[in-house]
Amino acid sequence: MGKVRNILQVKGHAVYSINPDNTVFEALQLLVDHNVGALTVVDEDEHFMGIFSERDYARRVILKGRASKETLIREIMTERPITVTEDDSIEDCMGLMTDKRIRHLPVVDQQNRLMGLISIGDVVKFIIDDQQHIITSLECYITGTHT
Repeated sequence: MGKVRNILQVKGHAVYSINPDNTVFEALQLLVDHNVGALTVVDEDEHFMGIFSERDYARRVILKGRASKETLIREIMTERPITVTEDDSIEDCMGLMTDKRIRHLPVVDQQNRLMGLISIGDVVKFIIDDQQHIITSLECYITGTHT
């Protein structure tokens, strides 16, 4: 099975981020603008601090009766989220996401620098594409055709 690096090679390393001192409203605008479900939280020096997701918004803002335009990201973000490295297997990521019931995994290097962000959708797409490649290869092997 593949590695996280294989997903990032296709998807790219671009990550949408927000500062912890921005408001939840500003974060929601970024989520909508980029059509994503989560943002990484980085400080002024680009140090990775956590993650803000739609789930954080639902559970820590809406259900608590807080105001999006007054609540800061630092107050409701997920600090120290589970992370993976480019060398972790896709299978391990799927297991983590399933066991921990999370939809996003920040990808960090050995110095905990942010390298990318993968979603459950990225993982599922990789697995489906990988399985389709195996099926096609087996069909070619069985029929004796090579493409």
